[in-house]
Amino acid sequence: MNPNSKLHIEKLISFLKGKDNFNTQDISNFYKTLEPKIKRTTINWRIYTLTKNGIITRIGRGKYTLKKGVSFVPQVTRKLKLINKKLRNEFPFLTICLWSSSILKEFAIHQSNKDILLIEVEREAAQSVFHYLKEKNYNAFIKPTGDILENYASVENNYIIVKSLISESPIQKIQGVITVTIEKILVDIFCDNVIFSAYQGNEMRTIFLRASAKYLINKSKLLRYADRRGKKEEIKNYLVLINGNK
Repeated sequence: MNPNSKLHIEKLISFLKGKDNFNTQDISNFYKTLEPKIKRTTINWRIYTLTKNGIITRIGRGKYTLKKGVSFVPQVTRKLKLINKKLRNEFPFLTICLWSSSILKEFAIHQSNKDILLIEVEREAAQSVFHYLKEKNYNAFIKPTGDILENYASVENNYIIVKSLISESPIQKIQGVITVTIEKILVDIFCDNVIFSAYQGNEMRTIFLRASAKYLINKSKLLRYADRRGKKEEIKNYLVLINGNK
């Protein structure tokens, strides 16, 4: 007998079809309709096998989707690599996260000609990194207010903002550069309406919807980071508002 026959893959897909995501209990309910006395350990093993074989994709703690796993991998530009190299040489023991607002062009309707480079480091080192960049003649800001960005940075198409890196931020390493995940991008846009003033309102809604349609988003990771930023409940409500209670 084919060991996968007990997975009832076609029936499972039909049962879960139409759900954007589902949880362990949903899968358990399916198997119990076929085998009322099935053991929990057997269900857990089947979930493991389904995940391993790519039938379902894990998107959070106890949460899955039928979507194929497409992870967001931001582009690491030559400029990003160059600045990263300089900072790594100067501050070899710092965790430095770099990313560019140009990433958002993939999701936004209105295309900005500005390229804001964000450099995030531990709070205690932010001033040191900022002064180093100024000494190297980079057009850099630290903790800019809305007025500063509107009155000065607005005339510049390219500039750097140095920020404090929130502990336990969801980051990833691409081509040797520590950069953002899709979960971090979405939370940062939601939380910071000064730096990301151009991406609020309907634009932010579009970014969230396009990102979730194209890439797998780990909702648990997103909410943990939102919690670190003190915005967990607000962003949960926002996701329900734009997506429905999925």
